[in-house]
Amino acid sequence: MRMRRILIYLGLMLLLPFALKVKGGDFGQSQSLFTDIKANQVGDVLTVIISEQSRGSNQIQTKTTKSSKHDVKGGPGIGTLNFLPLFGVNGETKSTHDGKGQNIRNGSLSAKMSVTVIAIRDNGDLVIQGSRIIVISGDKETISLSGVVRQRDVSPGNTIDSYLIADAEISYTGKGAASAGSRPGFITRFFNWLF
Repeated sequence: MRMRRILIYLGLMLLLPFALKVKGGDFGQSQSLFTDIKANQVGDVLTVIISEQSRGSNQIQTKTTKSSKHDVKGGPGIGTLNFLPLFGVNGETKSTHDGKGQNIRNGSLSAKMSVTVIAIRDNGDLVIQGSRIIVISGDKETISLSGVVRQRDVSPGNTIDSYLIADAEISYTGKGAASAGSRPGFITRFFNWLF
């Protein structure tokens, strides 16, 4: 009798995780009761860890030198023109061009945000899309992300690094007093456009 009661308690303890899954509404979303739940269907949420760094550099240098020298000499005139003095012409031209141009761009973005699975391709890859809006003291910053994720790249914690996202489009924009203050004035922008 006592052994029977212990077996019943043991059976209930083993079925407890299954009962919690059914009650939580996530039953059937993973392959096993003992595996982690990862995004695998439309509407599921996936966390993206954004860590992007970009660096570009372009340097151009042109140097040219051109020179020429001319020298013409003459003697005294002949005949009735012998009163004319000697004449001579010397000429020298030289031109030098030294042009340099350099363009260096650095950028980095680090963030963590959640996106939603909006479609599933025939091969099982997940199409994701999402945005995150942060408002601080009236300044509005928006991070938008879209791309394609392979299900096997999603970690057991339901996260993925941004460099594993195919066709990724990540944009970070800001609007407010801080971004307006860093923008050049109208006259500066006009002269930059003109020249």
